[in-house]
Amino acid sequence: MVSGHVFVDCGGKIVDEYRGSLRAKGEPGPGDEFLKWILTHEWGGTRVTRVHITARAGDAEDFVELAPPPAGIRYDRPDRKFLAVAFAHADHPPILQSLDSKWWGWREALAAQGVSIHFLCPEEIAARYQARMGR
Repeated sequence: MVSGHVFVDCGGKIVDEYRGSLRAKGEPGPGDEFLKWILTHEWGGTRVTRVHITARAGDAEDFVELAPPPAGIRYDRPDRKFLAVAFAHADHPPILQSLDSKWWGWREALAAQGVSIHFLCPEEIAARYQARMGR
């Protein structure tokens, strides 16, 4: 989200992933509130932008718009839709990341490809990444 604006895919894969792990009522946590915000604004056209991404034949979790991963990075299948939206949109909107620490390790390589990662809690995610990766 940048200045109250979110980018999702036209096919609803991103929203479906949020629905699978968050509560649409907006309670009790900030992730739930985020989902409620998306569901409230997703069809208004001013706060949520839908980006067309094209699934590759035979693989609904791989996308034509997804650039090859930089050296040393292997995209998790569920993360590909977020990356494909960022690569597909002309503005290359940032990907918001809360607690998945592998993105901390990817940030510089993805930035070199034109996609930035915005960390909601950068100190915490850096510490998680260092603890997990020993760096």
